[in-house]
Amino acid sequence: METTVARRLTAEAVGTAILLATVVGSGIMAERLAGGNVAIALLGNTIPTGAILVVLILVFGPVSGAHFNPAVSLAFALRGSLPWRLLAVYVGSQLVGAIVGVWAAHLMFDQPLWQVSATIRSGPGQWLAEWVATFGLLVAILGCLARAPQAVPWAVGLYITAAYWFTASTSFANPAVTVARALTESFSGIAPENVPAFVAAQFLGAAGALLFMGWLLGDPRQTITHGTR
Repeated sequence: METTVARRLTAEAVGTAILLATVVGSGIMAERLAGGNVAIALLGNTIPTGAILVVLILVFGPVSGAHFNPAVSLAFALRGSLPWRLLAVYVGSQLVGAIVGVWAAHLMFDQPLWQVSATIRSGPGQWLAEWVATFGLLVAILGCLARAPQAVPWAVGLYITAAYWFTASTSFANPAVTVARALTESFSGIAPENVPAFVAAQFLGAAGALLFMGWLLGDPRQTITHGTR
């Protein structure tokens, strides 16, 4: 079956929607069941997110690359692995899918569809955490693609599971995820005024990883068939 542009964009939108429904939905469920224990709530948010990433990349990777992440798409365009003409529509599909996923989570848990987060996530430590989270994510993707492409889904899922806990920001590592999470007042939210700094740190982290891995691996120009959160 031919992988048309329409199929690729649909895969990016649907995959990102399911990812955000998982992130926000599991956050709502975890908060309800944790009885005020933040560590338990975070664990309940972490495990579903890491697990769904493996599933989504395995399913949608052969169609669109399963980027679900504007920083990943931009990195792949810079490497020549994603046509520049598709970059804007990939990012648009990811943003639309992310917002729809947040709204789906709200509806499933009988919450108001339209929300705006009041959760403050700001400061140098948070910004550095997002740089580190995104740098590490791209390092994991590019490193596996160079040596073991079949391992990408598992590497991404495991990396994000770990990064939820070792980064101060709980590893958003994705501009589309960050924008969409500004539209939920749940455990997963981020105040809209904090979004620009997070997004800037994420793109800078992706750029750093691209430069580092290009040097480390001798810049192998391989076809990229998988992506991530």
